[in-house]
Amino acid sequence: MKYLSVFLVLLACNARPEVTSMPANDGQAVATSNTNTMTKDSLVSPQYDQAGKLIKVEKTPDQWKKQLTQQEYYVLREEGTERAGTGDLLKVHDHGTFTCAGCGLPLFKSDTKFESGTGWPSFYQPIEGAVNAGKDNSHGMTRDEVECARCGGHLGHVFDDGPQPTGLRYCMNSVSMNFVKQ
Repeated sequence: MKYLSVFLVLLACNARPEVTSMPANDGQAVATSNTNTMTKDSLVSPQYDQAGKLIKVEKTPDQWKKQLTQQEYYVLREEGTERAGTGDLLKVHDHGTFTCAGCGLPLFKSDTKFESGTGWPSFYQPIEGAVNAGKDNSHGMTRDEVECARCGGHLGHVFDDGPQPTGLRYCMNSVSMNFVKQ
């Protein structure tokens, strides 16, 4: 069974969704998926344009609604939050990679996960280039929102009270991610 899991991960790493590139409004390349070939246990490697920029995934709200569950759509596309302590990935301690539930982009390695006691999966460092941070002024406070660098899906927030070596706590919604065991 262990070898089958390794084989499936290797196979998934080589799988590519059918993607077409087109210029976005700012001239940056954008990837739009014609078919949803991503599975919850697959790694979808980043693709880059000729200038070395990550090719984005853009879909209409209707396309996202067809692909995602109602809860995934609420969190990833409407910037919602799952209730603390309810996420499937909170207690995952296996070796592997946490990926975006929207586009499959590898986000966090399991060796950067730690127990923060907050009720959400927490990491001290994302995979390089996998996430973007921006300001979130909702709920009467200012926080640093974390989004998937490829599809822009809302993942959670980052705080400066994490462990070394970074001192950061990436507090993520389980529903925003999948886990690929290695």
